[in-house]
Amino acid sequence: MITIEHLQKNFGTKRAVDIEQYHIKKGDMLGLVGNNGAGKTTLFRLILDLLKADRGSVSIKGIDVSKSEDWKNYTGAFIDDGFLIDYLTPEEYFYFVGKMYGLSKDVIDERLKPFERFMNGEVVGQKKFIRNYSAGNKQKIGIISAMLHHPELLILDEPFNFLDPSSQAIIKHLLKKYNEEHNATVIISSHNLNHTVDVCPRIALLEHGIIIRDIENVENSAEKELEEYFNVIVEEIL
Repeated sequence: MITIEHLQKNFGTKRAVDIEQYHIKKGDMLGLVGNNGAGKTTLFRLILDLLKADRGSVSIKGIDVSKSEDWKNYTGAFIDDGFLIDYLTPEEYFYFVGKMYGLSKDVIDERLKPFERFMNGEVVGQKKFIRNYSAGNKQKIGIISAMLHHPELLILDEPFNFLDPSSQAIIKHLLKKYNEEHNATVIISSHNLNHTVDVCPRIALLEHGIIIRDIENVENSAEKELEEYFNVIVEEIL
């Protein structure tokens, strides 16, 4: 699904991403973990062609993302609220996103139904612009909009941020179900190891822009390895 080769991105003298080769298969549910500054968001932006790589390439289904936009037809992503059009209501925004993928309002309304518990009566029907919503509800709007067209590839940066515990539990269930029902490739990043381990059967550990471990997570088996790794880091700092 995704092939990364000789990928590098520098900001001044700092190398933010340095991945020689990495492959993500169709149907993978991958969690990207690492400390602040590890390069998670930069990697996502390179995959989505929002940043120009200094070296190397990213291909989605064999398409170099920097040379064609065809991959956008089957990709959904939410990185931050900069993706939102904040002078629209959520309904207007959902219909706008749907229209880009050739979906009618009736289809969008139908596809919003599985998210009703997630929205918790606080998103649609409020008659206010996205800019006037809380950070948590903006997060919900962004996640839902990324999933509406049923993308083969879904990328979410820190999807659990700003969400209350109930909403975190619901989105974990929705992401697992989406991955299973659509055989979709789902990639998420998170600072929260417990959430990542709960959701993702495969976990990539990023440090200084390098994937230093690719962990198979069977029945939360990765939790101990990750906790040990981050505890070692803390001990070294102390």
